[in-house]
Amino acid sequence: MSQLSLKLWGVRGSTPTPGAGTLRYGGETTCFEFRAGEDAILIDCGSGARNLGVELHAAPPRAFDLFFTHTHLDHICGLPFFTPAYDDRFSITAWAGHFADRSGLMDIICRIMSPPIFPVAANKLRAVSFRNFRSGDTVERGDGIALRTVALNHPGGATGYRLDHFGKSICIITDHEHGNAEIDKAVRRFVEGADVMIYDAMYTDAEYDRFVGWGHSTWQKGVELALDAGVACPVLFHHDPRRTDDELDAIGEAAAKRHPGTLVAREGMVLNP
Repeated sequence: MSQLSLKLWGVRGSTPTPGAGTLRYGGETTCFEFRAGEDAILIDCGSGARNLGVELHAAPPRAFDLFFTHTHLDHICGLPFFTPAYDDRFSITAWAGHFADRSGLMDIICRIMSPPIFPVAANKLRAVSFRNFRSGDTVERGDGIALRTVALNHPGGATGYRLDHFGKSICIITDHEHGNAEIDKAVRRFVEGADVMIYDAMYTDAEYDRFVGWGHSTWQKGVELALDAGVACPVLFHHDPRRTDDELDAIGEAAAKRHPGTLVAREGMVLNP
């Protein structure tokens, strides 16, 4: 039986944050790498994807899927620097499910990869093909891996993912704002009993009133959801770019008192449920 694992290549929200205050938790934006035996599934292509691409490009060429939670800049800015995407020995199927209109993933990538914004056009991504689905669908893979999806509450839409593999489960719930009763109920059902839940903990409860409608949640709501839904290991994620390592240490200590086993996402962290 192949082991399920998740590696975090970027854990920061909104914008990369290099500097002395973010060295321990990391400053790269969202990028996840699932592994199940020889299978790889990537989720999001923020700035953390650059380093992942270097590692993948040093290995033999392969086929894999790249799923996007949504297409805000911090989740797609790594694609122009993701070297396997330019190498047609690889085969990368890029997916998105959050579009409410006739927009397509390729349309969005073409916007950021066009002069004068960027000098290399999207058609140079020779390894990449683009596909859409609808949030709430299950994406059939045929390799023993079930990938379920759920709509999240975020400006412009976003998709959460749940990967189940031989009785183990990992959920990705970012970017998401609590407070929509219908969506919250669906998310609670979606994450129920999960071994690991990555959760958007951009703010604290004390900060949240200033940012209502911005599309993000709090670490307290993440812990509350995990306790209610029987999630074994909530992982606080999408750190505010202003948040220092010391502040994240304090949040982690407080969260673990409420839900022992809670983790604060750290760049390079590998989770094996």
